[in-house]
Amino acid sequence: MYQRILVATDGSKLSTKAVNSAIELAALAGAELIALKVIPRYPQSYFEGSVPLSAEDVARVEQKWSDDGRSVVDAVKAAGEAQGVKVKAILAKSDVVSDALIAAAKKHKADLIVMASHGRKGVKRLLLGSETQQVLTHSEIPVLVLR
Repeated sequence: MYQRILVATDGSKLSTKAVNSAIELAALAGAELIALKVIPRYPQSYFEGSVPLSAEDVARVEQKWSDDGRSVVDAVKAAGEAQGVKVKAILAKSDVVSDALIAAAKKHKADLIVMASHGRKGVKRLLLGSETQQVLTHSEIPVLVLR
């Protein structure tokens, strides 16, 4: 069935649902689970929404985001291993979550991507975009979407 399942997480309540389902599926399939948290880079210009900070402050902010991300994927690792699932916890640094997800799935030879979707519609979807939609339309790897 599945050998490696990649699950995207941001630590939110919604992504926890995807994580729990991915752990259960990995346990049933005897698959390895890859827990991924995508970390953004700090905006570099006013036009990207940046508040001017020194290089040291930017490094400190990015390190904080990285540390927070590490704790998120480490929690997934602990939950999976408690159920007998081998879990690889990884971070990816990117401004485009969907691209990072697809690239990580390819790199780690995942045969399934599991992720959550807010199910936004209309104007909210247009304004906020949909990383899930991007993954669904651009991934060559099957995607399981949970709501």
